[in-house]
Amino acid sequence: MTSASTSPFRVSLDAMGGDFGPSETVAAAVAAVAAGDLHVLLVGDPTEIQTEIERHSAQDLPLTVVPSEDVIRDGESPLQALRAKPKASAIIGVGLVKEGLADAFVTMGSTGAAMAASAFGLGMMPGIERPGLGGPMYGLAPKTTLIELGSSIDCNPTKLLNFAALGVAFARTYLDVTNPRVALLSVGSEDTKGNKQTKEAFPVFQQSGLNFIGNVEGHDLAVNTADVIVCDGFVGNILLKAMEGLGVSLAAYMKERLSGLVSEADAAAVSQDIYDILNRTEHTGGGPLFGVKGNVIVGHGRARAIGIAGAIATAKRLGELSLTSKMEEELATIRASVAI
Repeated sequence: MTSASTSPFRVSLDAMGGDFGPSETVAAAVAAVAAGDLHVLLVGDPTEIQTEIERHSAQDLPLTVVPSEDVIRDGESPLQALRAKPKASAIIGVGLVKEGLADAFVTMGSTGAAMAASAFGLGMMPGIERPGLGGPMYGLAPKTTLIELGSSIDCNPTKLLNFAALGVAFARTYLDVTNPRVALLSVGSEDTKGNKQTKEAFPVFQQSGLNFIGNVEGHDLAVNTADVIVCDGFVGNILLKAMEGLGVSLAAYMKERLSGLVSEADAAAVSQDIYDILNRTEHTGGGPLFGVKGNVIVGHGRARAIGIAGAIATAKRLGELSLTSKMEEELATIRASVAI
């Protein structure tokens, strides 16, 4: 491959990732570069990618094809796949960032593969053992960041505090929240409520120097009671999946109830709005891996071109905002304040 110009922002895109592969990822890349100041490196099967580029008459656009020889699928052991498939698209894509040939990596493929490839390829910030998943609750509370959403389970107070620091840096940098209010997700607002995990974390958060406002409950998620809500990955993932499932069910219910009362197009539009509100990544295509020493965006496997293009745009904006370095600074400050 030839290296891209140093002027545009460079995104390595896992062209084979997601449920639809190059048919959607290439379309997304074409749409994304149309906005300008962007170069996309499409990592995957050269023949499939080139076919899609030609189908879109995009031969003259700032797109570079980077060959890979394999794909890590959902259900595969990420660690075993890293060893067995060293030339998989996710590994090659992360490698481009490590080598300085790309500024960010975006994938709709296996989350586990992206996490493992990023952790080993780019390294982790001090004190972070595994990449964290999180981001704004766009439809319900677009200024509220929820972290952690499934990568870290049975977190101790230190891990939860680390994720809080990363969430604060994200809220300040990406969401323009000056002094983010931080809260623990629990079963009651009182400091005596919760399980062993949240009760042990509460005093640690109190002495952290963060703008800690205490515990919040599930009904606080959608009303911006706090700007950064921290929870264990076990709780966060169940919450996220419940919201997604509720969005699907409510959307179908509303479409059925509106049938015959309004036009089919209007019923579909209302149904889609309800679905979007409860499905966090529909708005941006994906979210960052928190705690990785690099700009990595992971999206939903079902994402279509518009969502993938949104993920590329998110990667570009986070890079321009220097989010990674600001997360490292916030993490160092918080860790020093509680001597961890």
